[in-house]
Amino acid sequence: MSVTDQIRMMIVILDGYTANPGDLSWKGLEALGEVTVYDRTKPEETVARAANAEIVLTNKVVINREVIAQLPQLRYIGVLATGYNVVDIEAARERGIIVTNVPAYSTESVAQMVFAHLLTVTNRTEHYAILNRNGRWSTNPDFCYWDTEMTELAGKTFGIVGLGNIGSRVAQIALAFGMKVKALTSKNADALPTGIEKASLEDLLATSDVVSLHCPLTEKTRQMINGETLRLMKSTAILINTGRGPLVDDQAVAKALEEKRLAAFCTDVLTEEPPKADHPLLKQPNAFITPHIAWATKEARGRLIQVATDNVRSFLSGQVINMV
Repeated sequence: MSVTDQIRMMIVILDGYTANPGDLSWKGLEALGEVTVYDRTKPEETVARAANAEIVLTNKVVINREVIAQLPQLRYIGVLATGYNVVDIEAARERGIIVTNVPAYSTESVAQMVFAHLLTVTNRTEHYAILNRNGRWSTNPDFCYWDTEMTELAGKTFGIVGLGNIGSRVAQIALAFGMKVKALTSKNADALPTGIEKASLEDLLATSDVVSLHCPLTEKTRQMINGETLRLMKSTAILINTGRGPLVDDQAVAKALEEKRLAAFCTDVLTEEPPKADHPLLKQPNAFITPHIAWATKEARGRLIQVATDNVRSFLSGQVINMV
């Protein structure tokens, strides 16, 4: 493809705000074609906005068979994420449309969020910072105080469901804390890194002090944490989900917290995002919920945009990378 062809290529980003709210740059893409960036796109706006584009980038805007059928110019869909469930891959393939994603860009950031959540529960630093900002320590009769239970991680068992890029990095960090690590994984036991024990789901849930979810969302894993499996867990256990919201039955977890059958639930994802105001987990004091931001460090978003740009550049040169 010639440089002239590249200059004429129309590139539309349907929902660029979450990846780049203004602190990063789209200049790399702008060097490859005529770029239009929309902060957000409603479903009914998708076809009109992408009508003349050969290249469309999307994060959460759905590009299904119906949309694809109305975009005759479309030649390439770039997903600004690792998951690509927002695109009808079969419909794209039938049309000869290339679909790419951005794998592994957020591994370090998501693993960091897992332990930010875990330490929130075990050490409660924000709780004490707020109390002290309001004068609590200044009026204390002793040199120290605490009104929450604090837990040492060394020696505890950390159960990991899914040992891909993120799960493997989480395992390394857990081992560095001196924790015992068990993993539910398809990998052979003798192929696992030193310190990681292969376990069944039942064994992992029953024996772990911390359970962290890092598996793909499939029909088999949907609501794998439910009323039945929660009853296998220790009442002192901490459950962490930075994977996909539907891995967990939100109602069942809220009930387990309310009945004190689960010590804490830390999650960056929910089944419905954003959640309704009456979502049952929002009122639970031991539910620690962040708004799907584990991936959103500036460093990770910078990698996301760079890889998405490299994907487009490779497509234009005729050598596609990261195709799904």
